[in-house]
Amino acid sequence: RGVCQRTRAPGKERSRLEGEALGFREGGTGMFASGWNQTVPTEEAGSMAALLLLPLLLLLPLLLLKLHLWPQLRWLPADLAFALRALRCKRALRARALAAAAADPEGPEAGCSLAWRLAELARQRPAHTFLIHGSRRFSYSEAERESNRAARAFLRALGWDGGPGGGDSGTRSAGEGERAAPGAGDAAAGSGAGLAGGNGAARAGGVAALLAPGATVALLLPAGPEFLWLWFGLAKAGLRAAFVPTALRRGPLLHCLRSCGAGALVLAPEFLESLEPDLPALKAMGLHLWAAGPGTHPAGISDLLAEVSAEVDGPVPGYLSSPQSITDTCLYIFTSGTTGLPKAARISHLKILQCQGFYQLCGVHQEDVIYLALPLYHMSGSLLGVVGCLGIGATVVLKSKFSAGQFWEDCQQHRVTVFQYIGELCRYLVNQPLSKAEHGHKVRLAVGSGLRPDTWERFVRRFGPLQVLETYGLTEGNVATINYTGQQGAVGRASWLYKHIFPFSLIRYDVTIGEPIRDPRGHCVATSPGEPGLLVAPVSQQSPFLGYAGGPELAQGKLLKDVFRPGDVFFNTGDLLVCDDQGFLRFHDRTGDTFRWKGENVATTEVAEVFEALDFLQEVNVYGVTVPGHEGRAGMAALVLRPPHSLDLMQLYTHVSENLPPYARPRFLRLQESLATTETFKQQKVRMAEEGFDPSTLSDPLYVLDQAAGAYLPLTPARYSALLAGDLRI
Repeated sequence: RGVCQRTRAPGKERSRLEGEALGFREGGTGMFASGWNQTVPTEEAGSMAALLLLPLLLLLPLLLLKLHLWPQLRWLPADLAFALRALRCKRALRARALAAAAADPEGPEAGCSLAWRLAELARQRPAHTFLIHGSRRFSYSEAERESNRAARAFLRALGWDGGPGGGDSGTRSAGEGERAAPGAGDAAAGSGAGLAGGNGAARAGGVAALLAPGATVALLLPAGPEFLWLWFGLAKAGLRAAFVPTALRRGPLLHCLRSCGAGALVLAPEFLESLEPDLPALKAMGLHLWAAGPGTHPAGISDLLAEVSAEVDGPVPGYLSSPQSITDTCLYIFTSGTTGLPKAARISHLKILQCQGFYQLCGVHQEDVIYLALPLYHMSGSLLGVVGCLGIGATVVLKSKFSAGQFWEDCQQHRVTVFQYIGELCRYLVNQPLSKAEHGHKVRLAVGSGLRPDTWERFVRRFGPLQVLETYGLTEGNVATINYTGQQGAVGRASWLYKHIFPFSLIRYDVTIGEPIRDPRGHCVATSPGEPGLLVAPVSQQSPFLGYAGGPELAQGKLLKDVFRPGDVFFNTGDLLVCDDQGFLRFHDRTGDTFRWKGENVATTEVAEVFEALDFLQEVNVYGVTVPGHEGRAGMAALVLRPPHSLDLMQLYTHVSENLPPYARPRFLRLQESLATTETFKQQKVRMAEEGFDPSTLSDPLYVLDQAAGAYLPLTPARYSALLAGDLRI
């Protein structure tokens, strides 16, 4: 019937094939979280190993005392407990994946990891609340039906007409050799991408298909239910989604859409006004444009939600989204890199599966209520927050925008037990006036990243008792750390148990030349306790690095070779961490020219290029400066005017606002006669950052970005004092 042989393989054989694709060969290795490449033993072998290890464990304290490692021994019970939790998590995800591999290809539980997990939850917990957004609530059963409607709308755009029965017997996968639309660069999102022969000429009711098989559909939407239904629907239809940061416009937006090879763009109606100057360029790119809601739309833009609501809500066949390989790209998330403009990080089906285990690793349960106020175009919001919630079948309270003043009232109203943060959100909360709602809440756990030790202590003291679980990870990375002990200021552990399950290393790094330090044999050198080192992780079939959409040059510098032995390959996180004598990891700094602000990476080259487009500027040096009371580093730009021009602050502010997302806009400006450079004519960023922005110590004219005024204003001593006091918001 035109169905590829893989989807029609007998159940047991298909289970074996899919299991091997996941790395689950009998007696072999497999991976569900970064570095989970442990052998899955039989119960008998496990019992024997435990008996053999028991004497060693009894002797271990004496050995560690002899080696002066007693500081780490005290954390051994916590290390063992987390290792067991990680192995249980891996076993549960493995069982789910193998069950999906053995399922009927016509059924919804045979699809990609998102599709079969949602179908499973709709069957197991149909009435349990999955999503709360404002006054709207959706059960898992309703989420399944809403995403089915969206999937059918996208499939119809592909030229597929499944009809009310759930599948058209004449429309099947064209085979495993089909590939995505040009520019995508890897296998199609699902085996269903071969619809209608994969030539984009499919027709439904005589109307030409709007999307090519395996196409990428970009979502430019705020956080809300519609974002989720469209994302899940794209996954079920075997299409890729690309999560575009909502603040991007003009050049950066067009760059992102080109880099991921988008064939369509779904945008929020409230963004149409600000996107009006971009519409001609978007149409010239050949993008099909949808609006996610009603309204008066420009010509050529239709209401996608109206099309979705007209579809039936029955399940779609799983073979449409079942991936050819577990490492196929199913999603793009944009991340700012050291090359400048945002890069489209490839997210694989494997990574989606890994993220289903995130909250289980954090000790969150299915009866918990999770508060999520992070952007869904960010990995923390979509993959860890939403997919992690699906992994345990819990409830998520989704906010389109974070409100520090409303937070504790929301927690009281919805009986929130888990809060997912980035460090800035916690700082906003501790800076709020006291309120009655912050007492008597049920929040027991805060999970996230980027929490400064001073804010951490204030947060727990004021809002506790609650546990803070700080994590570390990168969107495109193959390594993650979790501070499962709650040790203040740490991002994880470097115990031998943790590194055995999630392998990584810290190596010596020369910040002056921006390269790892190597020994006479050309190999990297591991750091000592207390010494900052570059975090790297081995790349393997079980712990891959998929890179970015586009050419291989985008991943330049992300892979290090011959790290510890000839031929090995490690992923370079670009981050410096410190491991103390107790085995705790603490974030130290980012390497190179990239810094973090408002939970986002800011590439100085990207910001400098925007400034250099102004004709009255001759030279620009962009760097990050530490601001008391704020996480990360704020952007600062040193400027040299092009004679005979003068500084036009109004034009500069307008240009920056139109071409840079809010987090990348420099908060401070410094006007100089000439820029300081090194002997090799490289810009002095470190020295400039150390000099800061204090008008009492710098003679150069200084300016600060006043958010309330919407302008760059002279940084006077009075404004500097207001900034330090928290009265001037940057």
